[in-house]
Amino acid sequence: MKPVRHPLSLSLSALLVVLGLSGCAKSDPESAQTPKVPVTYPASERSDHIDTYHGVEVADPYRWLEDVDGEKTAQWIAAENAVTQPFLEAIPARDTINQRLTEVWNYERFKTPVKEGGRYFYRRNDGLQDQDVLYVADALDGEARILIDPNTFSEDRTASMTSFVVSPDGSRIAYSISESGSDWRYWKVRDVETGEDLEDRLDGIKFSGAAWSADGEGLYYSRYPESESGEADDSQQVSVYYHRLGTEQAEDIHVYSITDHETRNPYAEVTDDGRYLIVGVFDGYDSNGVYYQELGKPDTPVVKLLDEWDALYDLLGNKGDVFYFSTTHDAPKYRIVAVDLKNPAPDNWQEVVPEAEETIEGASLAGGHLIVQYLKDAKSLVKVFDLEGQPIRQVELPGIGSVGGFSGKLDDPETFYSFTGYTTPDRIYHYDIVSGESTLFREAKVNVDLSPFVTRQVFYESKDGTRVPMFVVHREDIELDGNNPTLLYGYGGFNVSRTPYYSPRRIVWMEMGGVLAVANLRGGGEYGEEWHKAGTKLEKQNVFDDFIAAAEWLIANGYTSPEKLAIRGGSNGGLLVGAVVNQRPDLFGAALPAVGVMDMLRYHTASANARQWSSDYGLSENEKEFHALLAYSPYHNTEEGTCYPPTLVTTADHDNRVVPWHSFKYAAALQHDQGCENPLLIRVETRAGHGAGKPTWMQIEEIADQWAFLSWALGMEEGN
Repeated sequence: MKPVRHPLSLSLSALLVVLGLSGCAKSDPESAQTPKVPVTYPASERSDHIDTYHGVEVADPYRWLEDVDGEKTAQWIAAENAVTQPFLEAIPARDTINQRLTEVWNYERFKTPVKEGGRYFYRRNDGLQDQDVLYVADALDGEARILIDPNTFSEDRTASMTSFVVSPDGSRIAYSISESGSDWRYWKVRDVETGEDLEDRLDGIKFSGAAWSADGEGLYYSRYPESESGEADDSQQVSVYYHRLGTEQAEDIHVYSITDHETRNPYAEVTDDGRYLIVGVFDGYDSNGVYYQELGKPDTPVVKLLDEWDALYDLLGNKGDVFYFSTTHDAPKYRIVAVDLKNPAPDNWQEVVPEAEETIEGASLAGGHLIVQYLKDAKSLVKVFDLEGQPIRQVELPGIGSVGGFSGKLDDPETFYSFTGYTTPDRIYHYDIVSGESTLFREAKVNVDLSPFVTRQVFYESKDGTRVPMFVVHREDIELDGNNPTLLYGYGGFNVSRTPYYSPRRIVWMEMGGVLAVANLRGGGEYGEEWHKAGTKLEKQNVFDDFIAAAEWLIANGYTSPEKLAIRGGSNGGLLVGAVVNQRPDLFGAALPAVGVMDMLRYHTASANARQWSSDYGLSENEKEFHALLAYSPYHNTEEGTCYPPTLVTTADHDNRVVPWHSFKYAAALQHDQGCENPLLIRVETRAGHGAGKPTWMQIEEIADQWAFLSWALGMEEGN
């Protein structure tokens, strides 16, 4: 375990005072050196680079920062960190926040089990382990043993196990490893009985899972071709391969490539009965293709089952030749259809579960039933149907929150699901599909009193009158006097729904006296595909309007005021924060944009994967989309002399999903144009990526810096 950077021993009462929980607490000016402003930023050279789009000249003065591995950029990163880190470390509350985060994070927790070959596999963390450990048990009530401990992968625990898949008989497990948060993975195989790895290793893989053949002797997967230098080239398309255990990767059998469309990528899975190889084809977030190949017969072709690119199709499973799909075809909130491979035309599809008022978030085929997870105003609802679509029951959930899981086999009557909420730590339930009985399997045991906190759901009107939901979580005894430090979070993109979940970082924020607000913006999936499309391409401004309206509602209803309101978002949410800070700098007291997409004219040039975001964003090559992108692109819309709120940009130099030059260029532009003394800082983590697999110690350090920055920017050290 990495030691806390600034160890500090306090009694609980002293901790509450420093965190500002005693309404009248004041910080002692003699106890620590408060950061001083204005900040002296490192010199960021401005070039005269100009790009021309559709006759419009657009300046890009920090294009040189796109050379993320260049010496000049490395010097710039070091210089920026040399300003940011001392600033953060000088904030009086930072050490105490770090300590409290460490305490609240230290609780035993579990992930939903996977059952294969009669064995049960699940992840567990004893509290402050940097990576979750994978356990296996030979029976549901049997003693579990450690199978894979990712904490042994690297000395600083920055290597992680990102996914795993168990062979049909439960005797082997394939698992993927990411180093320093990179999206690149390599796959290995372990013998479950002995705990020893086989010699096999698969490289050149990003975003691809692996699927076992029915005999458990090989894996289907997708990989990128090699460039002339021998490195995997993600500017090209992946192809599907089959790897037989005990052979070299160079001997893997090529299964399928797409040669008639340069942006479509095929990914493989195998049906539970082992009869079919499914090739899911990805090219954006509003439609996809599904192909199949019958296995066990020589030279069978890959058949294009769904290739109209007219909707989203998610294969749930099959019963013989009948495939079950959740789809947006003629159903923007999704429905479930059965497709007979002998009669696959859409006119012959059987509608099993029709579209409902609630949005289908996910579904599974297990125990001879369909288990369908719905979203009702961003809260989970679960119903069970038979395979003809007759309703059986609604699963009784323990409250308002989010569920996950329910995976299983067609002939296996048991499954597992998780439940969580903003103030409800994760619970894992065993579910008997036949009887409908839920039994608590594991439960997180937190060491914090959650009783003072309440969760409300409110609805507000956006600029165009659209009704938008928002969760507001806070101490029950707060006064609506407009003086509460408030953190507003949003995402709004890629059909992703933001639903309630337990987070130790958020609990500490609320212990500090903060209000948490999570807005369910257009662009997400909370109300189906129409809600998603209403926040994309030429309609992307709706997302920013929804977020601004959420901020205005919180202020108008007495929760907070502009000087006490902070905003936070990551990735597409980082874009959101950057855009609204530019559009309404007067509305916020602080901003935390993380790993954001900040240059909307060039985001797609980073990799082929980034180009596929164009289903949400559009492309600058298209004239109408160019003008829409230019209108809100965070990097291109800072204005010299504007007073921007205190801002802490965060990114990581190993982020190969949203490459860090987005944040570099945006931070440099902000610093150049700042018209007042509010600090505009960038924190660049040098051993992490986009966020997945980040070790616990690194997460705590990062959040301690962010919460400390907010405590300073919102005046929380002086009491509320």
